[in-house]
Amino acid sequence: MHYDVAMRHQQALDPSALTTIAATLHAIDAAITDCRNAGKDSETDPAVVLLARHLGTVCARAADDTDLRRTCLDQIAEIRRHSVLRTLAYRGVSYDEAAKRVFHAEGRAAMRRLAEALALDGGSFDIRCNKAGPAISGEITLHGDEIWVQLSLSCMGPDHEVLFRQVRGRSDHIGDRNRWASINELLAPDRFAARIRRELRLTAPVGQPARLFA
Repeated sequence: MHYDVAMRHQQALDPSALTTIAATLHAIDAAITDCRNAGKDSETDPAVVLLARHLGTVCARAADDTDLRRTCLDQIAEIRRHSVLRTLAYRGVSYDEAAKRVFHAEGRAAMRRLAEALALDGGSFDIRCNKAGPAISGEITLHGDEIWVQLSLSCMGPDHEVLFRQVRGRSDHIGDRNRWASINELLAPDRFAARIRRELRLTAPVGQPARLFA
């Protein structure tokens, strides 16, 4: 059954009570839901458009774009200095979907930084995620031509969050013996890459002195 209500139109005509971003977004979301229930196009609905424009008015009271962009950059740098991965590794992510989603996003980013530190060519490795069931963290895996690195929160406990080993191509999922590292090592990719090169005796990339990989 399709039906329509007048609430969104009334709010759009007098949005004076909507003084915060959260309240305005809630009103927009409710208006879009009303449109959906009424079978109307929310992209052209006058109430939705007016409420969206009001959101711009509310946001205009904040600092200018330059200050906001600078603050975003500062906060990105702060987050990277104090990675949430470390916190999640110690508290766990079991049965916490939001935490698990962050764990996998940050885990992929950490694997990309490790690949850069290892000087891996873009087409020479894959980064895969297996979220698995709600009771466990799942895994994030970096699989290259010579190396296999996996991040997970397993029963091995602290300082065993990262498993790495040498492989012979990307069809090799077994490889040589396993080695272990902590989440803290993964979060220092240059130092961890040096350890991996040394212990696995990886082939030096083109243009890199072989002695660095001995």
